[in-house]
Amino acid sequence: MDQAGSVSLTIAAHHIFDGTDMRGPGSVRISQGRIESIGFDEAAGASIRLPRHAILAPGFIDIQVNGGGGVLLNDQPTEAGVRRIVEAHRKAGTTGCLPTLITDRPEVIERLAVAARGCLDIPGVLGFHLEGPALNRSRKGIHPEAEIRVPDRRDLAAIKSFGDRGRSIVTLAPECVPASMIDELIGAGLRIAAGHSDATAAEIGQAVDRGVSGVTHLFNAMSQLNAREPGLVGVALEDDRLFAGIICDGIHVDRAGLRIAFRCKGRDRLMLVTDAMPLVGTDDRQFLLQGRQIMLHDNRLTGPDGTLAGAHLTMIEAVRNAVALIGISLIDALIMASRTPAAFLGLGAELGRIAPGYRADLVAFNANFEVVGTWIGGVGSMGEASKASERG
Repeated sequence: MDQAGSVSLTIAAHHIFDGTDMRGPGSVRISQGRIESIGFDEAAGASIRLPRHAILAPGFIDIQVNGGGGVLLNDQPTEAGVRRIVEAHRKAGTTGCLPTLITDRPEVIERLAVAARGCLDIPGVLGFHLEGPALNRSRKGIHPEAEIRVPDRRDLAAIKSFGDRGRSIVTLAPECVPASMIDELIGAGLRIAAGHSDATAAEIGQAVDRGVSGVTHLFNAMSQLNAREPGLVGVALEDDRLFAGIICDGIHVDRAGLRIAFRCKGRDRLMLVTDAMPLVGTDDRQFLLQGRQIMLHDNRLTGPDGTLAGAHLTMIEAVRNAVALIGISLIDALIMASRTPAAFLGLGAELGRIAPGYRADLVAFNANFEVVGTWIGGVGSMGEASKASERG
């Protein structure tokens, strides 16, 4: 049953991850979009009873989502395009995300800026992520080199407007912009992540001192850790002020790298991200990225020259992979998928836990890592696997 319009409901589950511990059986009472209480006695009169082996957890938060449902944000920077992307990822447990615009022409950034305020009314949109255009060409990855640039006043005006569009992020190469520009963007209300960067450790350290707080897709498209030059990777692993997103698909980062990242950063600073492209939620095997054919083969997305072009990944898959590849507990993986990105976005008092007063953004999934239901602000979207067990 879709819970749209419900004033209150109670979800009963045998297993409840509250953001810190796995508990249960119990029930979560929701009222006016927020969690009213959690009980661990008999859940009489529950609106929804989840399947016996299902886990109820804080909804996943993905800070890097380029596309989904057949839509690339760069191609459809509109409310309709954003809605398609968000709906595709919600089916895989994402209840909050930052639709991500990769490097593009000024008019594309401006078009999204105009649509962005209305997009915040779409359930699941927490803000936006502008990945570029101020990147280092030597670490461009799949970004179009012709559009990589130091933002001029026109670009800056559009980019800064995202400072009051939810909790938005800009990824840039700190060595490629004036330090004053970092100050200006942070002053506008944006969070800054270092990425697609060939910076030295000293350059990154100076940027972090100015307020850079994140690292985009750790290990990928950045200066590496060497004996006498730690690079962005080294600083990211060493500096506890930095949150780092990581693509846990077994393709972008080797298993050993994933384990090293977890040992250095821990569950409270390392975030699972998808870097997902339009094919998520579709049966398609290819799409066009700014005129280049991107092919999906063995779960790997590549351009014509073999360059990785984002990921074919969902958050529930990232959680499953983190357990299997890193060898961590499910609790640690769930924290990296919800509580930690919420903290990075400054939403730690609102999201990432199941506790009284928190927003009722929740996910339920079974032992096979299949999502059986999601709720955003208490409004539910139930999967087929759970309908047989729902009552009320």
